Amino acid sequence: MNRRNLLGALAGTAVAIPALSACSSGITSLEGQGSSSGGGGSSKGGLTIGTANFTENQVLGYLYAAVLQASGVKVTVRPNLGTREILIPALKGGDIDLLPEYQGALLHYLDPKATATEEGEMQNALTIALPAGLQVLPYGMAEDSDAFVVTRETARKYGLTSLADLKKQNGKLVIGAAPEVKKRQVGVIGLKDVYGVDFKEFKSLDSSGPLVKGALKKGDVDVANLFTTDTDIVANDWVVLTDPKNLIPGQHVVPLIADRKADSPVRKSLARLGNILTTAQLTELNRQVDKDKKDPEDVANTYAKQHGLA
Repeated sequence: MNRRNLLGALAGTAVAIPALSACSSGITSLEGQGSSSGGGGSSKGGLTIGTANFTENQVLGYLYAAVLQASGVKVTVRPNLGTREILIPALKGGDIDLLPEYQGALLHYLDPKATATEEGEMQNALTIALPAGLQVLPYGMAEDSDAFVVTRETARKYGLTSLADLKKQNGKLVIGAAPEVKKRQVGVIGLKDVYGVDFKEFKSLDSSGPLVKGALKKGDVDVANLFTTDTDIVANDWVVLTDPKNLIPGQHVVPLIADRKADSPVRKSLARLGNILTTAQLTELNRQVDKDKKDPEDVANTYAKQHGLA
């Protein structure tokens, strides 16, 4: 999964992304006018889907749009809005109503000390940890986890097969990842806390995108944070370091929605998609966008039609 930035819009419905507004406590709303008050749990007035700034999340956003539109729900898609640190406040503030999420990553964002790793346990923990006004719908079959990857040459040179092996090279290796990984539990902090790993340097690049993968190929970084649905891992014969202490939780795709829009048509449509979309299929959709240079909306719509979802 190549998390490169893609600026696009849902034809006829998407709106331009406005400048972010901020206050003394940080970004609170994409437009600064959001309200957390709900509309009684109804999608009759339509809803807005937001996505993060990487390929897979945008594909998922357009898949959500396709199945919801097929059930008669008016949808606007606002892709490429940024990281979870922007999206969650936007959802709470009313600028967006729905976004594709990942169980473990969302749980650790809400509760960095969470210990749940099994899907059902994480779903229960998310229900408790979520702010008032937000809820997770049933998670789907498709899963995409974080992975810490090295080249085959680096693995042989340093004897690396697991995250635990990185400690033997403390102070010698350079890690490359998206900037937020430096401060996340499933990232530099967790690698230190759980495995005792110290890196020589952290290079802020992108999320499983061309920058971090290019740096890994060139040897500018020794370890890269990629994602398990990224087809470049197999294509380049890179080594995914195992995680014997379960630092990385399960990451089933899960819809995160505001209560104000979580009515029966929305729930049923997204549950149907979740029961059909597999990890292998999601990986293939990512490949079509990243390798074949297809538009993520077109890829999502084609899949939805082929599987009787639209």
